[in-house]
Amino acid sequence: MASISRLPMPIQETYEWQYEGACNGVDPEVFFSPDAERGPRRRARDAAAKAVCAVCPVARQCLEHALTVREPYGVWGGLTINERDSILQAQKAG
Repeated sequence: MASISRLPMPIQETYEWQYEGACNGVDPEVFFSPDAERGPRRRARDAAAKAVCAVCPVARQCLEHALTVREPYGVWGGLTINERDSILQAQKAG
């Protein structure tokens, strides 16, 4: 679960980048897998989400947010939870 203690202050400017996201208006199910989703179906959904992120003007801010609050689910800033965990582990080790 994301730690709310790491969330930025509830100031509109802090979250304004989200309005510019390429994902704005896209079905959230593209970015968040159902509990039992595995294998090719999950990889295809992740690829579809990453394709949206690849053209997103705020992907960097999105990824920074996900890493800062340690978002536990979904594709954020073009990376899955496992990919984000790898970055966080590398930061811890380095």
